Amino acid sequence: MSGLLTFLGCALLLVLGYVLYGRLAERIYGVRQDMAMPCKTHEDGVDYVRMPSFRVFLVQLLNIAGLGPVFGALAGCLYGPVALVWIVIGCVFAGAVHDFMAAVMSAEHGGASMPYLVGRYLGSSCRQALRIVCVGLLLMVGVVFTMGPAGMLHTLADSLSVTSWCVIILVYYLLATILPINTIIGKIYPVFGAFFLFMVAGLAVALPLSGYEALPNLNFTDNIHPQELPVWPLIFVTIACGAVSGFHATQSPMMVRCLGEARMMRPVFYGAMITEGLVALVWAAVGLTLRDLPTNYMLAGKAVEPLVEGARALNFGELSLASPATAVNAACSTLLGPVGAFFAVLGVVVLPITSGDTAMRSCRLILAEAFHLPQKQVSKRLLLALPLFASVIAISQLDFGVIWRYFGWANQVLSCFTLWSIASCLHERGRLHWVATLPAVFMTSVCLAYLLESPDCGLTLSGTIGNSISIVGAVSLLVWLLCCRKGSV
Repeated sequence: MSGLLTFLGCALLLVLGYVLYGRLAERIYGVRQDMAMPCKTHEDGVDYVRMPSFRVFLVQLLNIAGLGPVFGALAGCLYGPVALVWIVIGCVFAGAVHDFMAAVMSAEHGGASMPYLVGRYLGSSCRQALRIVCVGLLLMVGVVFTMGPAGMLHTLADSLSVTSWCVIILVYYLLATILPINTIIGKIYPVFGAFFLFMVAGLAVALPLSGYEALPNLNFTDNIHPQELPVWPLIFVTIACGAVSGFHATQSPMMVRCLGEARMMRPVFYGAMITEGLVALVWAAVGLTLRDLPTNYMLAGKAVEPLVEGARALNFGELSLASPATAVNAACSTLLGPVGAFFAVLGVVVLPITSGDTAMRSCRLILAEAFHLPQKQVSKRLLLALPLFASVIAISQLDFGVIWRYFGWANQVLSCFTLWSIASCLHERGRLHWVATLPAVFMTSVCLAYLLESPDCGLTLSGTIGNSISIVGAVSLLVWLLCCRKGSV
């Protein structure tokens, strides 16, 4: 019972975070309710298209809820119940603020993308650097969110090979990238959303009714990682979506261009992130519960490959799982039975697909903004889209584990850029910038520590040295913000 109460308590904290802290963030920024929205001032029938607020919310939610809140939450369970703490705190105080304020900043600048906003508040050099980071990250998202769902679809319909599923998914991505946003994305996302909501609700209800004791081991100091990998900084990179994720900053501006009313900014953008936190919370609870069956969660392979090698060795009961896709399938089958598992896995499949398509669309928009290339004509959209898809195919030939490792770190680096931009914007206006500054300092120290200590990045400094350098680097940026930027504390 204590485990179930803990789960419900965490869910309640996320909801209260939206109601209380979300409202505070809205007041701190000073969102103008009469602000002219980009879909009215820049309407073009392609990317700037007004859609009903509930559709914008649903698209934003499915855009940001990729594989991360599922695979990331499962892999994060290897570090113990502390995964629940990070999801709640990270989502309310960092991730939702990150997504919401990035959206408001974009709306104030006509739906501008994150590289433009970073250049406006951090300088032109940062703008150019972030364009490279954004394009690289979004291309990796395109690869990861093609191969991931292709593997899951193959487990449901093995008559088609993984390669065949990849081709089908890429064709869909191309159409979703070049067609007007309300042609495909605005119309089919409600259907995808039905599968998604079934998956989340089904698992949340089935967990306490399945006969298993929910969250049986709640020792928050228990790091049961099989290879005793440290919680700091690894869990903060492993669980990104559902806590804080830089990828979301590429999605918020895209949906700002479709929202008709400024008063809906907090419900759509802060609310979508809180909802994704609930998704991650459900999967973390499932992982922590099934982890403590007679055959415990185990990790094999390389130490810092939680998605591929880690999930390959996750054991639910007597099932030795062959991939992340079968990890999800096994969890759903255990809790929902074969029929329920089929629909639940479909719900999981739509998450990466509905992030992969908008990742490629967002990449096109960032490049169009950089080259000042209007996108109303389909030929101009193809001029950017075709090279992007050729790049995705080329990157997909690399080892998937390598792609995922650098995707995770680049994703959190982008969150640092975004949070520092928000902090600079608030500081420049004389507002309470600490709402963004504190998570910016924290995530900067996480990314620097990961870069310095992880063998994935080529450096293996000791924890003491790496942590010391990371703290100095984060504090140096804080001093720069307070002393060198305009505005007052």
